[in-house]
Amino acid sequence: MMYAIGVDLGGTKTAAGVVSEAGEVLFIETVPTLNRAGGEAILDATAALVAGLRERAAAEGMPISRVGVGSAGVIDAGRGVVVSATEAIHGWAGTALTEGLAKRLGLAAEAVRAVNDVHAHALGEAWHGAAAGTASSLLVAFGTGVGGSLVLDGKPVLGHRYVGGHVGHFASPYAYHDGKPLPCVCGGAGHLEAVASGPAIHAAFRRLGGSSEAADTRAVFALAEEGNAEASLAILAGAQAAGQALAGLINILDPAVVVVSGGLADAGGAWWGPMKTALRRELLDPLVRVPVLRAGLGNSAAITGAARLVLY
Repeated sequence: MMYAIGVDLGGTKTAAGVVSEAGEVLFIETVPTLNRAGGEAILDATAALVAGLRERAAAEGMPISRVGVGSAGVIDAGRGVVVSATEAIHGWAGTALTEGLAKRLGLAAEAVRAVNDVHAHALGEAWHGAAAGTASSLLVAFGTGVGGSLVLDGKPVLGHRYVGGHVGHFASPYAYHDGKPLPCVCGGAGHLEAVASGPAIHAAFRRLGGSSEAADTRAVFALAEEGNAEASLAILAGAQAAGQALAGLINILDPAVVVVSGGLADAGGAWWGPMKTALRRELLDPLVRVPVLRAGLGNSAAITGAARLVLY
């Protein structure tokens, strides 16, 4: 049996786990991401996490010489370099991710591979999650941001410049207020992420006159359950925008199955119901029965997908 370590490197925490060639996640360890310390410090901490897992695995008779990484940012998977990243991780852009980890771990350069974290998430779901057994799957994550990945025959479609999957950054007719496009975190305006992400729903609630006591999106959902009109309207707009966008992607890509993940996908019927209604309303007739499923692997999806990068 072959084993690898999969790493899910995000803006807040970095998780890594030992994964078998059968897709079983044997154990996981997590550390905070040093998101204000710069790329080299993050590589040091990530290498220490991986080294500890390798020692633990070796003690149990599982030698590991391959590491896959799903990382925040735009990742040039060919060179293993972070092409660009948001300010969620200071100094991450330009980091030689795979080379840096390989040197710190004493591994061959080809033994470490990396992709964007949403691609890793989608690959995990396609391998052993909600999309297992399908030839094609589209995953879209709605949470702090909006991202996606199309997996074909076991490989995520990364794009010519490795920017594929940024589905939060195309125009949405819902992303307007008082006739003006809502600003997006990418620097543009009127984009899907500006209306359909978790923070966007919280911002919409405040624009509608919602109470400042609702500190985050979770609080907005709690108020909606109590019948608060502003909270319900903010969630409805975000859910409808998500559903319309998903339907457009399905009409273009025709995947065998669609997987929806992220915090909003797990928020309950207040979001899921209107999202699916909006989605079904926009689909072309041959696509009305495409399965739309919640992600199945939870927090281990990106770890599983990252490991698969180097196992196969």
